[in-house]
Amino acid sequence: MKSHRKELWFSVRGRRAFLNITPMVEEALEESGVREGLVLVNAMHITASVFINDDESGLHQDYEDWLEELAPHAPVDHYRHNRTGEDNGDAHLKRQVMGREVVVAVTDGELDFGPWEQIFYGEFDGGRKKRVLVKIVGE
Repeated sequence: MKSHRKELWFSVRGRRAFLNITPMVEEALEESGVREGLVLVNAMHITASVFINDDESGLHQDYEDWLEELAPHAPVDHYRHNRTGEDNGDAHLKRQVMGREVVVAVTDGELDFGPWEQIFYGEFDGGRKKRVLVKIVGE
């Protein structure tokens, strides 16, 4: 069995963003030489997410609105976590809702997606470098 590991690094200027990372994962898959197997993609930071959905701007804005309604950033003193000097209590909750990782089947050397599926990096506390792990195993 083959195994391949790659880190993707992101630095988002704003507080939040959704980035389509499918092409980067496909590049890592090609580098791996795996034709049949699995790809794990996970955010290595507790205020970021990896998820699968449609790459449609209206949906992304719906996520933004929905997440802000569920866990608004302000007032920051609303979160006990922020009493430690942080201001990202909301980002931890948003990450919990959106998820840490995805696993995608590899079939004949390609990501085996359903219609419209793409892999996204979700940033909920931007302003510093963060990484995503891509781990590919198979034959």
